[in-house]
Amino acid sequence: MTKPATVSSASLTGLLGDTPLRDYSRKLSRFNAFAEPELRRMIASLGLSPGMRILDAGCGTGESLPWLLEEVEPSGQVVGIDLAAAHVDVARRYSSANIEVLQGDLLTAPLATASFDLIWCINTINHLRDPVRGVRRLQGLLRNGGRIALGQSSLLPDMYFAWDSRLERVTNEAVRQYYRARYDLAEQDLASVRAVVGTLRSARLRNVSVRTVVIERLFPLDAAAECYLLETIFRDTWGERLRPYLSDGDFAELIHVCDPRDSRYALRRPDFHVLQSFTLVVGEL
Repeated sequence: MTKPATVSSASLTGLLGDTPLRDYSRKLSRFNAFAEPELRRMIASLGLSPGMRILDAGCGTGESLPWLLEEVEPSGQVVGIDLAAAHVDVARRYSSANIEVLQGDLLTAPLATASFDLIWCINTINHLRDPVRGVRRLQGLLRNGGRIALGQSSLLPDMYFAWDSRLERVTNEAVRQYYRARYDLAEQDLASVRAVVGTLRSARLRNVSVRTVVIERLFPLDAAAECYLLETIFRDTWGERLRPYLSDGDFAELIHVCDPRDSRYALRRPDFHVLQSFTLVVGEL
């Protein structure tokens, strides 16, 4: 397989090539369905109150919008914004008198200063070339005492193959190599994803707290978990794109365990057990 052509990061809006035409709709919807119980518990832990105004910065396909609204009803309001037009088209199915969805760039969007009590921002800030600048832009949208909640999945290594840590390790490294090659990135360009605590502190937010939960599923899987793992991880994140970054033997083994038609298919193993972390860092203006 030919190695993907690289793209100069200098020409891209976001670190990983995000543009208004980028479409992760299926991936985002599958992740939200997979992680809904944990995400909703994280939202509930924020102690929101009726009447608050919330911004979902990088709202994706919008599944979190009604979850956030539930915490601030009946008089609260939620605004979602995303750069990708395709994501906004999906998210607008949740539009209502109390939910508004906008398409635009977080750094330049016409949002009123000092107009939000909470900014919920999941798997988004790490896509910016300058995450601290992004947080400072969000700070300007907060009312006095308002908070920013930055969420990031997979700060800790994921576990997919409990029975084969070596294959899991080389597969995860192949993914990193793929993204570095595709977007012409160095290892240090990907470091900001791990530094969400430092990002909030560098932006001079107060009372920074952090909580990490484990999204844990085991055989037999529910439909949402199997769909996310098979379609988003096994096929879209891994699959044929990893062939140049794995040995022939490792790639063949990966294909076996990821193929529902194969007797070795991972998601039908009685010892299948997946772990994925989700970290929420909260800071106050």
